[in-house]
Amino acid sequence: MPPPRTRGTALRHRLAELRGPDVPAKALDARALAALAANPGCGRRALLDGAGVDKTVLASALGSPAVFGQSQFALTRGNAFEAKVKADGGAELLRLAHATLDPAAEPPASASVPDLTASGPEGRTARTALALREAASAPGLWTLLDHPMLALDVAGSPAFLEPDAVVVHPDGAWTVVEIKSFPMLDGSADPAKVGAAARQAAVYVLALEQVAARLPVPPRVRHRVLLVCPRDFSNLPTASAVDVRKQRAVTARQLARLTRIEEIADALPEGVCFAPGLPAEQLTAAVEAVPATYTPECLATCELAFHCRARSRAAGSVTTLGRSTRAELGGLSTVEGVLAAARGQEGDPEDPAVAALRRAARLRAEALAGAGVRTSTGEVAPCR
Repeated sequence: MPPPRTRGTALRHRLAELRGPDVPAKALDARALAALAANPGCGRRALLDGAGVDKTVLASALGSPAVFGQSQFALTRGNAFEAKVKADGGAELLRLAHATLDPAAEPPASASVPDLTASGPEGRTARTALALREAASAPGLWTLLDHPMLALDVAGSPAFLEPDAVVVHPDGAWTVVEIKSFPMLDGSADPAKVGAAARQAAVYVLALEQVAARLPVPPRVRHRVLLVCPRDFSNLPTASAVDVRKQRAVTARQLARLTRIEEIADALPEGVCFAPGLPAEQLTAAVEAVPATYTPECLATCELAFHCRARSRAAGSVTTLGRSTRAELGGLSTVEGVLAAARGQEGDPEDPAVAALRRAARLRAEALAGAGVRTSTGEVAPCR
């Protein structure tokens, strides 16, 4: 059994106890942070991600393994496309940045591509900050940072992030570059995939802003990121500017709310631990001790989604039906309560949601009676 949690310890030690003895923390990445912002009401995900729990391993231990993720073929294709975009010192990438974002600047006939090699994520973060500082102090030149390392404070712990690239413009401004392998057909791409890329890029923008704020004269971090994708059905790169101001604001607000992790941890029973070696029954009890907010969108972003969906369905929660349905139902939180309100057995008639449900139930009954369909009493209504 893991040792009980000590309430007086610092947050970092407390999260390490929740993670389990000698269990290394899984680093947060931009994709995980963007998913956190997409479902801000889920305390379970906030605590597990904040504690560095490997949710893939946890889901398997619970008997509900995650099945989403990129195939090996998609990863290989994506890496090959990124290598093509960055070939020849990033000449094509800088050309796209100039044409899409900064056509008034001098064309990037030559550019600086600093070496960002260093030991460990802390060393790479420091080397990236130095390269950005040097680029900001030498205006008039294009600079390309290939896979820089950025750090973002998340609930008191650093999350190390690695964007595909960062471009420093001749005027000193910084731009995040996202390279994706999904196609851009006739100048536009799948809105859902573009939205996911924008949320991920917004995390990088926030991290860059923290680096810029530490410089004597903070450079401007552009809120229009460069999205590079294959053009049509070819392997030729094309680019589009994506405004991530909305996603940046949402992500910043949700990251600020992650200070609630300490409050969530304080509310847990003594001895709760998510170590993967514990029995499945004990792990299930530990996970259930943390409140969750399941929505169908979780299936594409969270490794615990299948476990949470099963629990949500068993409890008859209306969140299983989606956020929009949940919002329309007001204070009705269970499917059983919704049906009871529609039948007139529960609920305040003055409640707009209850009134709408009862009206819908009457219309349905009239429609079924008009069609001669068997009613809930077992009688066959006559056709009219």
